[in-house]
Amino acid sequence: MAAMEARRTEHRLRRSKMASLRNWGPRPDTPEVRGMADDVCLDCGWGRLIFAHTFERLGKVAEVLADEEPGRRDIAIYIREPHVVLADNPQELFLDPSHTYRLWLDRYRPASSPPKGFGVRKLRTPEDEEEVNRIYMARRMARSKHGFQYDNRHSRVHSLFLAEDLDSGQVVGTVTGIDHKRAFGDPEEGSSLWCLAVDPQTVRPGVGEVLVRHVAEHFAARGRTYLDLSVMHDNVQAIALYEKLGFERVPVFCVKRRNKFNESLYVGHFSDESLNPYAEIIVNEARRRGIGVDVLDAEGGFFRLSFGGRAVTCREALSEMTTAVAMSLCDDKSATRRALLRAGLSVPAQTVASGADLNARFLEQQGRVVVKLARGEQGVGISVDIATEEEVEGAIGLAKQHADKVLLEQYVEGKDLRIVVIGGEAVAAAVRCPPRVVGDGSSTIRHLIERQSRRRAAATSGESTIPLDVETERCVRIAGYSLDDVLECDAKLDVRKTANLHTGGTIHDVTAELHPALAAAAVQAAEAIDIPVTGLDFIVPDVAGPDYWIIEANERPGLANHEPQPTAERFVDFLFPQTKTPERSA
Repeated sequence: MAAMEARRTEHRLRRSKMASLRNWGPRPDTPEVRGMADDVCLDCGWGRLIFAHTFERLGKVAEVLADEEPGRRDIAIYIREPHVVLADNPQELFLDPSHTYRLWLDRYRPASSPPKGFGVRKLRTPEDEEEVNRIYMARRMARSKHGFQYDNRHSRVHSLFLAEDLDSGQVVGTVTGIDHKRAFGDPEEGSSLWCLAVDPQTVRPGVGEVLVRHVAEHFAARGRTYLDLSVMHDNVQAIALYEKLGFERVPVFCVKRRNKFNESLYVGHFSDESLNPYAEIIVNEARRRGIGVDVLDAEGGFFRLSFGGRAVTCREALSEMTTAVAMSLCDDKSATRRALLRAGLSVPAQTVASGADLNARFLEQQGRVVVKLARGEQGVGISVDIATEEEVEGAIGLAKQHADKVLLEQYVEGKDLRIVVIGGEAVAAAVRCPPRVVGDGSSTIRHLIERQSRRRAAATSGESTIPLDVETERCVRIAGYSLDDVLECDAKLDVRKTANLHTGGTIHDVTAELHPALAAAAVQAAEAIDIPVTGLDFIVPDVAGPDYWIIEANERPGLANHEPQPTAERFVDFLFPQTKTPERSA
């Protein structure tokens, strides 16, 4: 106790001296720190941390930022007079619209219980590094240069931690800590936290909080006095978490260089127009290229793009280049199936729901069926894996609440695969998984669904939520539970059979793993419908194998769901090929 109190007293004394500290210790001679004299720039892989308070001349900070490498994201922090730095190069630099928060580590209190279902560890392998970059890209962050994180895995300056799902071994989050004492001999013995990122598809709650706590405890054990972090001013959820953990806002500013990754921070995403993510990703790509954008109906996702005397009107990824005939073929799922069947493609058996006897006969032939609307989207009115006559008639009744024409389709078991075709090329592929909850031993299934639904909504700007409806209740009941049952700790439960993103499903990029036969089938399907931009829904035993069934085609695929694949870039390339960047034109 006496030692702990002595440490706290020492921390308080250091804190009281902070306002008067002007001279910083000599730069240690380590390969992780670059710069001249006390002008400290720390390479972090994705860019440099420029510790501006170690620079004697503020103009040098502006010069260093202007020397940012292509594809990197430098950050100058601890700038006492940011307006002076900006005045040196106002065309290239901007004041980052973020807040800085500080946690005094002598005040930190550990969590009362350990994380459930995942653990935190250091980066170990090159594959770990690729997983970190995958999460960075899913969160629209700059990718770390190849090999940097792995080569620095034993660094005492950088500490990169991963959150790993204990069941699947999947990396579900990452964070980096920087030791200021080791980086530049910080007399305040501080530290900072950077690049906190959680996989938007994870079902594990609390990953971000556990990673922040781990960094705090890591540096507290090293005897550091505080932990700083920077957070966007409008990131309400993150700020609430940090304040809950005891972080306090401090008057510290960051300056960055205008580049692709920072563009939304100084140009904005034009959120006043209320575009949904599927329209916004295209509009932002068009504006980045200097293509004129006229938002016609923000709520409906309609906009007009114009460049060099040519204009194209779009609704998200649906443009004037798609004919009314092609759109009609996609709209009617039975017509889609016939067109694909004529092209020699593999499709499941299908019939129109009619009398109970005919429905029962189709069910007997197929064993299990899917009930869905002939015309519909976003998972509305669909029931999957129906095995009894009573369930079939009930599912038909539910579907007819949305439309008169209902289809019965052979249920095909496998992975739900979406392939996006643009301009005759398969440009992205992703496996979609049904919404799943993981039990904690104390919460009801209803509460777990509500909690997971909130996380999905936060990760998708409100586009993905899990409905607590009859279909969800049916799926839970098939698994042997009711919504008010408590799910045992670490038990997993798929609460819907469909993997549609709008009903809470998750999506996982598999473009690099896609078998060439599947890509070819997708392109052939687009040609059969004569549609230039489409999302084809497949059921496959294995994305790396050639076998498949095509379920339907979508005339307006959600390109934002396929990041980090450059689907928006390819879409704008298709509409305005003269605006392609040189590397894509080659």
